[in-house]
Amino acid sequence: MNSLKFCADILADYGASESEILELLTYNHNVFAPPLLEQLHQPQSESYLATWEQYAKNAATVGAYAALQPHLVQLQFPIMAGISETEEYRAATRKGKSTTQMKTATGLTLFQPEQLQLYIYPTLAGGIPVLVAGNRPDFTSLVQALTRRNEPHPVPDSMGACIVAGYNNWHRVHQYQQQWLLENQDHQGDWAAEFQRLIKRPELYQDRFILLSRGAYSNVTATDLGLDEQTWLELSGKIRLEHECTHYVTRRWFGSMRNNILDEIIADYRGMINAIATYRADWFLHFVGLEAFPTYRQGGRLENYRGEPPLSDGAFKVLQRLVKNAAENLEKFEQEYRHAVRTKPEEMAILMALTTLRLEELASEQGVSLIETAVNDQKKLIFNAHEIETR
Repeated sequence: MNSLKFCADILADYGASESEILELLTYNHNVFAPPLLEQLHQPQSESYLATWEQYAKNAATVGAYAALQPHLVQLQFPIMAGISETEEYRAATRKGKSTTQMKTATGLTLFQPEQLQLYIYPTLAGGIPVLVAGNRPDFTSLVQALTRRNEPHPVPDSMGACIVAGYNNWHRVHQYQQQWLLENQDHQGDWAAEFQRLIKRPELYQDRFILLSRGAYSNVTATDLGLDEQTWLELSGKIRLEHECTHYVTRRWFGSMRNNILDEIIADYRGMINAIATYRADWFLHFVGLEAFPTYRQGGRLENYRGEPPLSDGAFKVLQRLVKNAAENLEKFEQEYRHAVRTKPEEMAILMALTTLRLEELASEQGVSLIETAVNDQKKLIFNAHEIETR
């Protein structure tokens, strides 16, 4: 539907003022683009995966940390305030210089490096490398090293995973250089020019991978959900993995991966389907800090997705109501749909359908029927794409 008047009317019914309506219409703007049809039936892993498959193969023998540290340059430096501005760090991370003689390259300290795991996970859009830290401090260190330039910036307790995107892998650059020099022995002086051409092709040197922790999902305890500790830890791992993989799929297929609550609703839906084969609104509300709605629990995940610039207090209050009702509508849809066969095309259709809707639509009184209509539309699209593919 995506009618702004329809969405504005919903926001007004929720008690939003004129200024808050404008804030929320902007915040809830759906930026997902329709996927290319060939992506739906022939998912292709990205070119960097071959290198990471070799890392994973080596990790099976020597351990993930030992396999990765020689190649991921940030793992060769400690977490230290100001290190990202040092000459040595900049030379290593921005120019690919060897760290062998660098005094500051003392290595990233992990409490349990032997517990670090690396594997390739098959998503709907192709494989992606997954790194699982052995404990919370090690996860924090890896996040700081690989996404915060080895600076000791705080990592929220509610953050249990992240996707490292656009990672400049100097190992791949050096591999490319070696191959190019081998094939151009008479023109080795032209490597500088070739490097400038390489920079314009990020698929040849930039990687994506997922970092996961092992703790309770969204910092929610087993007691909160009425589960035993071991069961909840196992389910947390499954939810967290599929959640991050969903972000990866939306980035590849729909061109977007944002810190926005719509992205989180979709990713948590996929995560719960992967873990418990259904969707529970009460679990999701715990995850985002709305389990005692209308009271919001400070420190809940929802505040991580308040937007930039942040929503005003009034708009954030309305957002909480939208999120609660959207989750409940999604649960109602799932209760009606759960008896359907969970084929890959069915899963794809639901994911695609959710990316076509705005949060206001998901939260509306018509939310369940809007989801159903969108799913049926996407099924037709997938079927037509398959028909074209098989002709």
